Order: sequence, then C-alpha cells, then structure tokens
Amino acid sequence: MTEKPNNLKPSAGEIILRYFAWLRERTGLSEERLVLPPEVLTVGDLLLWQSRRGHPFDQAFAKPEAIRVAIDHTHAKPAALIASAREIAFFPPVTGG
Repeated sequence: MTEKPNNLKPSAGEIILRYFAWLRERTGLSEERLVLPPEVLTVGDLLLWQSRRGHPFDQAFAKPEAIRVAIDHTHAKPAALIASAREIAFFPPVTGG
C-alpha cells in the first residue's frame, strides 16, 4: 500500500480511496490508490473488507454503520455497486445546527 501524490489519476484497475475526519486520523492516510479484490462488489463489501485489512483499518472500520460513503462524489448506500467507481470517500456523518 503506497500513497501517490494527489494529482495523479488512478492507473487501470486502481481506485482512489479517500479518508476524512476521524477516519483519516485512525488510518493515518488521507488517500490511497489500490486495486480492490474481485469479491468486493458493493459499498457494504468494501466496508467489510476494510475492517479485515488489519491494523489500523480494523479499528477505523469497526463500526461501519457510523461511516458514510460517497462514490465519485455521490452518497452511496451499502448495496451500491462500486464497479465503475474511480474514487470512494469515507467520512463520518455530518451534523449541522
């Protein structure tokens, strides 16, 4: 897992994963580019896979219900397919008031 500069587009098969707020703090990454395993088809699959990657991802993704996901800048539910995604962002729920 190697971070590349932000201005590079992902290579064929790669996807950009971006981490915001406490997810960035817990993973120690603002983003990473990698090739997902073929069995990771949906947002729910990705959240589960993240929780099984070992430290620090196991702690950061221990409560997937507390994580919001956006695929290519659009909010996505756990059943959403990620096959054509170029970028997936993980962030905590946003509150206002």
